[in-house]
Amino acid sequence: MSTLKLTAAIITFNEEKNICRCLESVRWMDELIVVDSFSTDRTVELARQYTDKVLQRAWPGHVLQKQFALEQATGDWIISLDADEELSAAAAAEMLSALADAPPEVNGYSFPRQSFYLGRWIRHGGWYPDRKVRLVRRGHARWGGQDPHDKLVADGQTRDLQGNIIHYVYSDIAHQLRTVDSFSGITARLWLEKGKPAGLAAMLCKPVFKFFGTYVWKLGMLDGMPGLIISVISAYYVFLKYAKLWELQKSKSCVHIKQQ
Repeated sequence: MSTLKLTAAIITFNEEKNICRCLESVRWMDELIVVDSFSTDRTVELARQYTDKVLQRAWPGHVLQKQFALEQATGDWIISLDADEELSAAAAAEMLSALADAPPEVNGYSFPRQSFYLGRWIRHGGWYPDRKVRLVRRGHARWGGQDPHDKLVADGQTRDLQGNIIHYVYSDIAHQLRTVDSFSGITARLWLEKGKPAGLAAMLCKPVFKFFGTYVWKLGMLDGMPGLIISVISAYYVFLKYAKLWELQKSKSCVHIKQQ
């Protein structure tokens, strides 16, 4: 195990409230890499207290920025974290044990992700275990998915670990709504490029299905008032994606008419 070099790769933008907690959880690793998108707060200053490998790069999107950070790593194994996450002590210990005799055909490990929001740990509504592949063998993985929902894909086999990555997902409801507004716009633009229709039926029905899916079927009701708030905003997020897609399609049609 002593011959293995471990790297943590993290992307940031205005994360002064979170970055120290994140980096503290992995400061024992051999290499820490932070890729920052020109933060205007103290993120870079704080990150440099932990590592001299703080790079600044204009934001190209979630997938491309995380892929860039992955490519900067020189460790044998790389763990990718968001700035609002931390690696729990249990996850770190389990990870080290797994890597001590990792089979050559295994190139990735997944962790359950436990989110803290509105004063409590969220355990239902599809928010837990929220398993993510985050630990990969260098040269045998890449970031994929579609912005803003990125996904780390490892070649060959992956295995599941049980220790949690801790996620401090939103600071408050306003933060969640800002994120929903941003993410829905990104998704709507991708849907527009793909020619996805913004039908009335989808705009009306899918948010309802989302609410009942998270609050009833996935037992979000057991998370109390936070569970209700999460389910309502999740439904609103679905509605907003279709509403913004409709708006974009209407704007595109208006431009086309004017050009005729």
